[in-house]
Amino acid sequence: MPLNTLRSFTLMFFLSITTSFVQPTHGQTALPKPLTPPSSVERDSVGDAPDNPGPFATDISPAFNHKAIRKVAAKVADWQLARAEKTFNQQWTYAALYDGFLATSRLTGNPSYYDAMVRMGQRFDWSLVPNRFPHADDMALGQSYMEMYLQSHDAIRMADTKATLDRLIVRPDDPSKLLWWWCDALFMAPPVLSHMYTATGDPRYLDYMDHEWWQTSALLYDPAEHLYFRDATYLKKTQANGKKLFWSRGNGWVMGAFVKVLQDMPKDYPSRPKYIAQYKEMAEKLAAIQSKDGLWRSGLLDPDAYNLPEISGSAFFTYALAWGINQHILDRAKYLPVVKHSWAGILQHVYADGRLGAIQPIGAQPDLVKPSSSYVFGVGGFLLAASEIDKLASK
Repeated sequence: MPLNTLRSFTLMFFLSITTSFVQPTHGQTALPKPLTPPSSVERDSVGDAPDNPGPFATDISPAFNHKAIRKVAAKVADWQLARAEKTFNQQWTYAALYDGFLATSRLTGNPSYYDAMVRMGQRFDWSLVPNRFPHADDMALGQSYMEMYLQSHDAIRMADTKATLDRLIVRPDDPSKLLWWWCDALFMAPPVLSHMYTATGDPRYLDYMDHEWWQTSALLYDPAEHLYFRDATYLKKTQANGKKLFWSRGNGWVMGAFVKVLQDMPKDYPSRPKYIAQYKEMAEKLAAIQSKDGLWRSGLLDPDAYNLPEISGSAFFTYALAWGINQHILDRAKYLPVVKHSWAGILQHVYADGRLGAIQPIGAQPDLVKPSSSYVFGVGGFLLAASEIDKLASK
């Protein structure tokens, strides 16, 4: 289907079923509510924003050395694990946090984070959420299951995920609706498919992921701005300053997805150069719009409309940029100052007890955040960023 036809058809589809609107912020155009409002399970225990979170941390440092990086990663991870383990669930909201805990266990050499993830998998019988197939959000947990499988080769850890993906890769496309119709989905499902390829060597998983990725890209990636729209309902939306509306965390999900997928993708995979090219375009754009404090606002092209930076998007950007330097995909001389600046900026939002603040709650568009606002998906992004920054520190 031609790109213009695909964009027009999908936009008409979304608008035809979306009738309620939220109030604009800072003069923004009114935007439709997410098509699938977050369930109570998704919202329950994912974070909070207290009025009095206490003082900011004074015992951490932005220094690029192993001791400083591992100390702050453990501080934040310990705070989050103590608060969250009793409410672990199978939702996408926790998936990035689980991935972050696994990365922190490798980073620090502390098995307690890995052990907590094993307990989580056992609690849920190593299964995914079954009731919304083929929704990408419900596959996100498979990333952690697959990572733990690849370490142990215990078949039960990937059995349910494989059964779900085996259903997915034979599913024909629905010409009326993209499978991954929102950009966040690129972080939720594609890495699970690429991990399954790594585990099995079966190219069908990677080929299916590749096919669906580029359909989503054709609709949502802006080739002029080098950023992703959140979904088709945002293609014509603008910020108060008249510029296009691009959401920080949505683009953060995409940048994180590049890391996950490219780690699994063979160097000679036919479309790998397309992924590298798009990743580098986005990296260059993000470096160009980095704010003076090293971070990015919730609305990427209208930073003056937001009182604080947004840490979840900033953390995923930092993670992906650091990875690109480590893989010699991005120029170290150009991007290392960007990463150092963003890391230092993020640490300004760590509290004395380990809380990581200024994370936007569940949403689908730019919004204001409270200084204390802390949510598990943003903490996951932070822990992933720490794991890549630590590799930079060793060079």
